[in-house]
Parts: sequence; C-alpha cells; structure tokens
Amino acid sequence: MAFGIFIHRSDSIYDDVPSERYQFPRQYFSRAQQCEGDWIVYLEPSKVKDTKGYFAVAKVQEIIADPRKSDMYLAVIEPGTYLDFGDPVPFRDAGDIVEQGLLNDQGRISGRAQAAVRTLSVEDFARIVERGLDRDDDFLPRVDHYAQSPGLQDAQVSFQHLPARERVNQLTNRAVRDRNFRKNVLRAYGERCAITGLRLINGGGRAEVEAAHIRPVEQDGPDIVSNGLALSGTAHWMFDRGLVGLSDDLTILVSRQSNDLDAVAAMINSSGRLLAPERLANRPRTEFVSWHRENCFRH
Repeated sequence: MAFGIFIHRSDSIYDDVPSERYQFPRQYFSRAQQCEGDWIVYLEPSKVKDTKGYFAVAKVQEIIADPRKSDMYLAVIEPGTYLDFGDPVPFRDAGDIVEQGLLNDQGRISGRAQAAVRTLSVEDFARIVERGLDRDDDFLPRVDHYAQSPGLQDAQVSFQHLPARERVNQLTNRAVRDRNFRKNVLRAYGERCAITGLRLINGGGRAEVEAAHIRPVEQDGPDIVSNGLALSGTAHWMFDRGLVGLSDDLTILVSRQSNDLDAVAAMINSSGRLLAPERLANRPRTEFVSWHRENCFRH
C-alpha cells in the first residue's frame, strides 16, 4: 500500500465523483493499484482558474475495471472517508513546492508532476494534510454552542508534526470532519443562510449560521459541500425536522404540518428558492435533496 495523488478538475471529462469514485485509463492502473487500501490526496491542476490545489483526502477501497467503459478503471472510495480540506493547500506555498517528491536531483520539477495518478511519500502526505487541516477559528461555531457540544470537544487536538500514519487516524475523527465540513459549507455559501438569505455576524466576528447535512451522517450522508447547507439555527431546526424541504429545482417547500405556515413562509427569502453557491460542484446534489424530501420532509 502507498499514499497517492489523484489529479481531478471539476470540469473533468472523466466520470469522477471524488467522494465516491475516480476514473482513469489503463496507463495508470499499476500506480493506482499501489494505493488500494490506502489514502490519496486530490489535486486540482494549477492551469484551472482559481485552482484549489490539494483540496481533499480519501481512502481507496478497491481498484476495479469500469463496467460501463472498456479500457477504463475505477478507484472506488471507501464510504465515509472523503474529507475536504478546510484550508486547500496550494501547489506552491511561499515559493516552495509542497510535494517535494516531484523535484529532481537539480531541484527542478520533474515529469512526474504531469502524471494524473502517482504515489506520494509519507513525508509529503503528512505535510499536505497538516496544512490542509490547519486550524482556523474564523469558521468555528459560536463559543456557547461550541462549548456545549460534547461531540466537538476533541477539536482541540493539535495537528502539528504528527507522523503520517498517526495523522491518518485523525482523518476519520468526527470533530475534525465536523470542523472541516463547517468551514467549507460556510465558505461556499458566503456565510449566508440559504433559506432566509440573512448573513448575521455576532459580536465576536463569527457567522451566526450553521452547516447542515442534507442527508445526515447517521444515514450514510457524506461530509461534502454538495450534501450541505448553510442555515440559521431556526432554519436548521426546521430542515432537520422536515418542516421545510427542497424540490429538485431547489424551490423551498413548507410542510402543511407546520403549526404556523404564514410565519414559516415569511422566513423564506423573496425568491422562494434556495440561495445556492455559484460554483456548480458545491450546489446540493439531487440525490441528497430527494433523499431528504422522501425520508424527512413532512408532506
């Protein structure tokens, strides 16, 4: 087993869903196979406008032939392992190449940098993950909410200078995943409630908005932005209890079982639709929206 790099771009011609699968041609089979059962880092190439650089990690469950397309293969991602970095890591950081294994004996970038699938040294893996999970209190929950949430107490753990294999253990830590999920969802929605349209900042400079899973983690919902919504506390409460939901076109639905339909309707922004992120890849995926409507929304 070995750590690896998978290059992915949101406008890829390949049938990629980073949290679920990564498609690649036969030429990369032997390299991808080395990563089977281990963790990989996703990299968006620098030629992509507003590139995210190294933006996520995931564990490869298995490598299989693509049943839908000959001469293509799939790296199947182990469910529940994909994790977006709270702080995407640039390919060059302060002028230095983060992935040191790409440098040749003369200190120049080698041809390996062009490989869409490549192995990654333990040192480079640890360096990238450390920077990607670096703490940033700007996106943490409010102090009172944070202090009262037992599930978040582990978030105080330090990420500094851990060996690569110890760092792997933290990639499935619930507190780490909650913090990164929140940072990415709030960033994607501009810290604005997607239902009410309000962007409220408290006295401490933090957004009074929460990151909600559309399909809950307890129901196999992934920690990805397209399964998330930025919601005010009240909107979050109503969404989780099925008093509001979404149609496939992101029109906001109000349950007839609400005890005050007019009050709920008055909370919704004037468009009547969810205020979704500009980046298409961050918008709610239909499969999650449909799941919530069929399993949570009170018709």
